Amino acid sequence: MNKSGVHTVTEFVLLSFPGHWQIQILLFSLFLIVYSLTLMGNGAIVCAVRWDQRLHTPMYILLGNFAFLEIWYITSTVPSMLENFLSETKTISFAGCFFQFYFFSSLGTTEAYFLCIMAYDRYLAICHPLHYPTKMTLQRCYTLMSVCWAFGFLSYFPSTIQLSQLSFCGPNIIDHFVCDMDPIMALSCAPAPVTEILFYILSSLIIILTMLYILGSYILLLRAVLQVPSAAGRRKAFSTCGSHLAVVCLFFGSLMIMYVSPTSENSGEVQKIITLFYSVVTPFLNPLIYSLRNKEMKAALKKVMRITSE
Repeated sequence: MNKSGVHTVTEFVLLSFPGHWQIQILLFSLFLIVYSLTLMGNGAIVCAVRWDQRLHTPMYILLGNFAFLEIWYITSTVPSMLENFLSETKTISFAGCFFQFYFFSSLGTTEAYFLCIMAYDRYLAICHPLHYPTKMTLQRCYTLMSVCWAFGFLSYFPSTIQLSQLSFCGPNIIDHFVCDMDPIMALSCAPAPVTEILFYILSSLIIILTMLYILGSYILLLRAVLQVPSAAGRRKAFSTCGSHLAVVCLFFGSLMIMYVSPTSENSGEVQKIITLFYSVVTPFLNPLIYSLRNKEMKAALKKVMRITSE
């Protein structure tokens, strides 16, 4: 048996979504369209926030950076999926698999942190409107975003190193479309309960604590909204809250099913579908249900389209 840190496996096989060649071409076309639309939608938001001076406020800067994050998040999975659909071997190198796991986990964690500071921003704007300009300055906004990126990429760095040091002597087939913790751990030659337990404790803490923070912020926010005397004001506030909560429910709901609740009873196909929700569907829908409903954002996007068409 190989010693820890020594592996004979030099590459893994990602089964992704198996099927006949026609099915692979159909899936390739579908995911290529989704990926292209996601890049266009989120890229347009990034450009709008960058070029329109009226959007240089904390709320829109957060939206712009969130859209930028979503571009990288979906890019950590879909391009390799597209290549996999057209590949006969469906292989990924040993190092490539762990790089994908690290960036996929880190970007997902960064998104959870971003949703927290976006909830904090909305809480301040609605519950403490008079103090909002002094509490959420541009400098504080940039500081919070930097902390999100830093902690997002530091959170799973030790786990990735530990995971890559396990022994892998075969088989090397991963029944998934992405290199994730469960399928990789299943291929280890020797059990590593400490690594597995630490990973699930870390994942559970990140998901549960960030979700509780967001829900707590919105409970306080909704309580303040219900006290607004104007019906139009309540509708506007509920519209903003509803969009954010839709993203939160979709993202955290699928994450909790995947990483907090027991997944041993779920088949490989079910796990793939759940993973699709938070890794592909959420970045695809975010521009529609979160940013593009905003009047100021719509005006800025029309301006971007005019500039690009000239």
